[in-house]
Amino acid sequence: MYDYDLLVVGSANADLVIGVERRPAAGETVLGSDLVVHPGGKGANQAVAAARLGARTALLARVGDDAHGRLLLDTQAGAGVDSAGVLVGGAPTGVALITVDPSGDNSIVVSPGANGRLTPEDVRGAAGLLRASRVVSAQLEIPLETVVEVVRNLPAGARFVLNPSPPVPLPAEVLAACDPLIVNEHEARVLTGGDPDGSPEDWAKALLALGPRSVVVTLGERGALVATGGEAAVGTARVPSVKVEAVDTTGAGDAFTAALAWRLSTGAPLFEAAAYAARVGAAAVTRAGAQESYPSAEEVAAL
Repeated sequence: MYDYDLLVVGSANADLVIGVERRPAAGETVLGSDLVVHPGGKGANQAVAAARLGARTALLARVGDDAHGRLLLDTQAGAGVDSAGVLVGGAPTGVALITVDPSGDNSIVVSPGANGRLTPEDVRGAAGLLRASRVVSAQLEIPLETVVEVVRNLPAGARFVLNPSPPVPLPAEVLAACDPLIVNEHEARVLTGGDPDGSPEDWAKALLALGPRSVVVTLGERGALVATGGEAAVGTARVPSVKVEAVDTTGAGDAFTAALAWRLSTGAPLFEAAAYAARVGAAAVTRAGAQESYPSAEEVAAL
């Protein structure tokens, strides 16, 4: 028996959000809405999203000893996440500066802060959490060497899910552990160095050739693509989208990843897990904010 369905290893940020009519061009100043502070960060977002769906979830992260850090700890506890693995101190809490336009699209700049101090030693110190988790999920808002250490300390039988955001070249040992590697269109193009006009199927085949066991390419309002198999025998399937009126896409990708990872922990096949995750992501974009927008399992079923 596992104590946790999902262990998320990743970032925890304060999201500083401003609504804008349009994004500024170089050298231009635009006026926006009042500043709103939300709990965020890809790691913290995924932990809250999974816990809201009913997953037994733990978070391994680092925050500062400051007001933003306390906000994040309180939010994790409120969602039912076990935050015993959240370390405090070493640097100020990470901050994400987010602008959201009227269509719901966003642009994000992240100051890592304490996230950059989550070290391989911290991973080794959390060996008990890793052993107790059926699925481990990570992103790249923490140091790459820390993600490498996660892979090296995965217990036998645990499944590793990686969203390589922001995208950087990945070591072979990390790629080989991914099941799946979850990327959006931008991340797929960066990791493959592929033709920007290529198809999602092309990107998936190129990604699989790098070594992951499976790949999921998220396509926004066009759904997602699931791909499995080696380079010579790639099997792909399209996951349909769920039509909703988008209000704010902030954190929707994290909701998708969390939902997929949780469903995998229950034994669901990858395509079924991705289809469920698409519904969760769709529900998330109908509300403002990241963690505040994440639905319960009942709300997903109603959608």
